[in-house]
Amino acid sequence: MLKALIVEDEYLAREELAYLIQEHSSIEIAASVEDGLEAFKFLQERDVDVVFLDINIPSIDGLLLAKNLHKTARPPRIVFVTAYKEFAVDAFEVEAFDYILKPYNEARIIGLLRKLEALESAPPPTASVPAAPHATESASLSRTVNLAKGDSIIVTPCEEIYYVEADEKVTLVYTARDRYVMAMSISEFVSRLPADSFFRCHRSFCVNIHKIREIAPWQNSTYIIKLYDLKAEIPVSRSNIKAFRQLMHL
Repeated sequence: MLKALIVEDEYLAREELAYLIQEHSSIEIAASVEDGLEAFKFLQERDVDVVFLDINIPSIDGLLLAKNLHKTARPPRIVFVTAYKEFAVDAFEVEAFDYILKPYNEARIIGLLRKLEALESAPPPTASVPAAPHATESASLSRTVNLAKGDSIIVTPCEEIYYVEADEKVTLVYTARDRYVMAMSISEFVSRLPADSFFRCHRSFCVNIHKIREIAPWQNSTYIIKLYDLKAEIPVSRSNIKAFRQLMHL
């Protein structure tokens, strides 16, 4: 059973959140506290699986507390609960599991709780070798990254990412259904992806090797990569040809 800590200084908000968790999930609420310092002391003595964390709290604000928790040996998942939309990007930087706005939307909370419980019931990842292109199982199957979309943080399995593209000061992340704009360099984002599934084929592109449908010859003895489900054509730079050939057994 998952255990949770609620960190919220507003009594009514704290009680409403506790009610929703108890009503719609089997998650055990280990404690409810009012300020960041009290939460930090509690977590030094007790382990929990998820922290529902307000940002504007006394003693230690929620973002600073999350940064400290993120560095621990067994960091809990952080779900920010706040009335402020403008902290969504900061929440992404500390790899928050989700970002919930007040006043609470019951359906939104239920969806979050189901995601948390689904992660608990999922089988642990097993070691594997890189699969053939478009294989349904890969070494990255259970790994996720956080993608920002509006005021929300979308916890996305890495296997759903097709490719990543640098676009001036931001990075574009493509899945089969959507495009996400990340306020960071492509190098920083790629560092969060599993190296056994993603290949930096060009300074401006990184591709999921399990989504490659076709490798076509291109100018100057290089290649163009075509993907399943998407119409994108991704170049392989000359400096990466050797590594790409070895990776794809060309």
